[in-house]
Amino acid sequence: MESTLIFFGVIAAIAGYAVMIYNNLVSLKHGVSKAWSNIDVLLKQRHDELPKLVETCKQYMEYEQETLEKVMQARAAVHNAQQQGDMGALGAAEGQLRLGLGNLFAVAEAYPDLKANETFQHLQTRISGLEESIADRREFYNESVNNNNVRIEQFPDLIIARMFNFKAAELLEFSEEEKQDVDLKSLFNG
Repeated sequence: MESTLIFFGVIAAIAGYAVMIYNNLVSLKHGVSKAWSNIDVLLKQRHDELPKLVETCKQYMEYEQETLEKVMQARAAVHNAQQQGDMGALGAAEGQLRLGLGNLFAVAEAYPDLKANETFQHLQTRISGLEESIADRREFYNESVNNNNVRIEQFPDLIIARMFNFKAAELLEFSEEEKQDVDLKSLFNG
């Protein structure tokens, strides 16, 4: 009788531990989703602001249509990657958008009337703030992804993760080259 009680006690402890692991993995998975949602909101806000910026610039930049078109193409690529949840494509598209914005603000230096335009200044400040927020949220997202991915590979968590088909999440990364191409902060403060 006593050995049966011990046996069921051990089984109950193992089951309780398995439930605790499962709940922690669920929490990590939802943490990744929440971190992505924070980025998603900022990307949508920036997506909505960019056409206003381009329209403001069009009024002054008669000969810079190619620069404006590149920004809008990059905006579309970011939106498409975002909708598909493709972190690799999103990272590449973000790099192109940052490069396009950097070029746009560099070209804007040659248009004093544009630089003095209150709408342009507001949009420039707003987009700069969104870029900084996206960078901060990307760091938090990648930390959440890393925590999730480490836990589903650690023993004994990997047993529960495999049983319930928990998947690794993809980091949102930019290449070193893309990170160094444009220093938006200096361009916005120029």
